[in-house]
This record gives sequence, structure tokens and C-alpha cells, in this order.
Amino acid sequence: MRILFPSWPGERRVDAAFEGELEAARAAGFEVGFVDVELHLGGEARLWNAGPGPALYRGWLLKPDDYARLAEGVAARGGALLTTADDYRHASDFPRWYEALAGTTPRSVWFRAGDLDALMPAIPAALVDTFGSGASLLLKDFVKSRKQDWYDACFIRDVADEDNVRRVIRNFLELQGDAFTGGLVFREFIALRRVGVHPKSRMPLVNEWRFFVAQGKVVYHAPYWSDGASYEGLAPPEIHDVERLVAGVKLPFFAVDLAEREVGGWAVIEINDGGTAGVPDGGSVAAFYEALRGAPCETPR
Repeated sequence: MRILFPSWPGERRVDAAFEGELEAARAAGFEVGFVDVELHLGGEARLWNAGPGPALYRGWLLKPDDYARLAEGVAARGGALLTTADDYRHASDFPRWYEALAGTTPRSVWFRAGDLDALMPAIPAALVDTFGSGASLLLKDFVKSRKQDWYDACFIRDVADEDNVRRVIRNFLELQGDAFTGGLVFREFIALRRVGVHPKSRMPLVNEWRFFVAQGKVVYHAPYWSDGASYEGLAPPEIHDVERLVAGVKLPFFAVDLAEREVGGWAVIEINDGGTAGVPDGGSVAAFYEALRGAPCETPR
């Protein structure tokens, strides 16, 4: 399988942010190719050394339409992406994977982007009706949160504080800008086992792990956090339990983040496309690509 990385604009040279992954992929025995990073900005889908044969895109998060153009470009060269354009849309659509994981992930409600102008005035009251006065929430869009802006654009301490709810929504939309995807998602803030405090954002860090899953099988996992977190004495969930939890997610390659509940057990925090999900700071890109080399990856026929 070939790994496609973003390149510098117009050049057959890897984007500096992915130099480490490129080296690790080559060391693990993968062929590599390049996708012009301008695709990430809505530009042309220019490719180098991109086919034929199966391929995996490992790069910046793309809009679903841009990923579809990438898939078309790879197909035109006789290749096929492990994650189809339809699979990518699935991974980028929070309501689709949420429904597959109901009961294993925090209770959530969402408002689609096309409805926001009409619904915005009523959102604070709707949140109180759904979660109850005093509930704490996390805000994200269908793909990403602003965890790095924890108190300004992510965490809502009390849903009944209407002014603060509107402030967090306003900040989130402003900071996301053109990257805003799908709509607003409000997730119940549940009690999770703490492992530290982030040194910059001051957000609480929890016993969270990222698992990469190929064809329903976990191929690699690592602690989600590094700076400010201590995982000493802690263990991830059992692999077979993870595979059972995500059995309803029908994607060929994805990443799932799980965190330990204070009361015991594990909660699914997030599902992401496996190609655009980063190896967490607590992991190793070298180990990731070695594990990926033996993964049960099958491209669509």
C-alpha cells in the first residue's frame, strides 16, 4: 500500500509537518507519494507518484468534497484509496457515527449548519430542555472541537448561563472560520478519570487512549496525552472490548478515542477518519507505521 502525504505547494517535497511520518513510513517499507497541500485549501488535486494500486492518504483534514476530488485523482492514475469518498463523509458526519455508538458515548444534540441562522436564538433554551439546568457541556462541530481554547470556545460550565453559552458559541464559530464543518454539536460533560492538567489551555486531562482500527481490528493504540499527564499505573481498555464497542462503525480505517469513566468503564469520545487522525503525542509514529504494515487493509473493488 502506498502512503500519500501532503507536499509543499507545487513541489514533490513533503510538508514539513509530516517529515517524521514520511521517514517512518519509508522505514516500515511503504511506498510514498504526494498530494499538493493546496488541496487542503480548496486548490487543485495535484498528485505525484500516486498510483497504481492501493493507497492511504495521511495528511491534513480535508473537506469531504476535497477528499472526493483526491479520490478521483487517485482513481484516474489506476489507484484506489483505502477510505472511499463515501467512507470519508461518514467519518466526517457526527450524527452518523453517533447513532452507531448510542449508549457508549456522551449524550449529544446537534444543530446543522444550514439551520443555524433560524435556530440560534432558541439554542440556549433548547439545551436546558435537553440536558437540564446545571449540566455542563462540550461544544464541537461535526469533526473538530477547540480543546486548545477550552474555557473560551469548548467548555460550557452551566447550560443555564445563557450569556456564557452564547459567548462560547460565538467564539467557537469565529475561531473555526472556514474550517467549520457540518453544524454545532453539544456533548454532555461526563466525569472521567483525571491524569493531569494541560500546561497551556488548563483543560483537565483524562485517562484517554487513541485506537486505530482497520477492518474492525485494532492495529495500534497509544495514550492520548503527554505534556501535563501521568499515566503511571493506568492501562488502556482491553483490545477485544474496544473492538466490541466499535463493531457498529462500518468504516475500513478509523481512529477512536476512549476515556475511562470515574465510575468505571469506558466512553467513546470521538471517531475520526484514520488517515487524517494524528498519532497522539503519547505514541510513536515509527511504531504506528510498523503496525500499519501488517494491518488487514483492503481497498474497495
